[in-house]
Amino acid sequence: MSWRSVVISKPAALSLGHEALCIAQSGQKAQVPLEDIAVLVLESQQITLTGQLLSALADAQIVLITLGKSFLPNGCLLPFLPHSRALKVLRAQMALSEPAAKRLHQEIIRQKLANQAGLLARVKEHSGSEFLHRLSKAVRSGDPDNLEAQGAQAYFKVLHGADFTRQQTNWLNAASNYGYAVFRAAIARALVAYGCLPALGVFHRSEQNSFNLADDVIEPFRPFVDQCVINMPRPSDDILTTAQKTQLIGLLHSDVALVSGPMGECSILVAIDKAVMSLVKAFMHGDGAKSLPALVLPRLVGKDC
Repeated sequence: MSWRSVVISKPAALSLGHEALCIAQSGQKAQVPLEDIAVLVLESQQITLTGQLLSALADAQIVLITLGKSFLPNGCLLPFLPHSRALKVLRAQMALSEPAAKRLHQEIIRQKLANQAGLLARVKEHSGSEFLHRLSKAVRSGDPDNLEAQGAQAYFKVLHGADFTRQQTNWLNAASNYGYAVFRAAIARALVAYGCLPALGVFHRSEQNSFNLADDVIEPFRPFVDQCVINMPRPSDDILTTAQKTQLIGLLHSDVALVSGPMGECSILVAIDKAVMSLVKAFMHGDGAKSLPALVLPRLVGKDC
C-alpha cells in the first residue's frame, strides 16, 4: 500500500528513472519510488514533466493533482480502468435499482452526521452533537426529509460561528475546499482502481460532474478535513499557506477507526479503499439482494490534525 503524498511547491523538472519519480530542483536531485506514492501534487506553475512519467504514474495508480491560478486543486490524472473485471463492475453499477441506491445514500448520510456529531463532541464540548446524533438515527432511505442539510446548517454554525456560510470567500473555506478536493481525488482514484465509473453516482447525478460517485463517497470523510482545519492557526493575511496545504494532503495518512468490518485503526487512504470495496459489493448484489452490506466507513479517532 502506497503511503506517501508528494507536494512539489517550487519550480522543478520531473521525470522517470528506475521506477522512481526523479525531481530536479534548484541544482539538486532526489528520487522517490513510485510504489511509495499515493498522491502527487503540483503546486508550482513552473513544473515540467515527461510523458513517460505521466504514463508511469497512471500505471502505478498514482493520483496527480494540479492547482489552478487560485492555488486550489483544479484537475487530476487518474489511471484508466485498470481493474480486471471493470466491465462486470460497471454493468452492476449501472443496474443498481433506485431502492438500493436510496438505501446506500441513507447509510452514507447516517455516517456523515455521526462523524459530524463526533467532531462537535470533541472540540465544542458536546455543543450541538446530540442534535446531530438524533438526526443520524432518524435518516430514512434516500433522506427524503433532507436531514443532511439540516445537520450541515447546525454543524457549521457551531463549528465556525453563527455568521459562517460555505459561500464566503475566506481562509476557512479555502482550507476546507483544498482538503475536500484532495480527498475527492483520492476517492476517484480508488473508484477507478476497483472498476467503478466515477461519473455515475448513487445520489449525485449532475450531467456536468465527472465525479458524482466520488461526491457520494466523500460525505462521511468531510469531518476529517474539518477537524484538521479548525486546529490550524489562521494566517494574518487570511491566505492558505504551503505548509497548511501539505498538512491537509498528509491527512490522507492519518488514522481512523472503521464502523464495520475488521476492528482496529487504519489510514484514511485504506479506509477509502475499504469503503469503495464495500460499495462494489453493494453493486454486485443487484436487485435480488435482501439487504445491501453496510458501507465500511470511518469514525474520528486519535490525535487532531
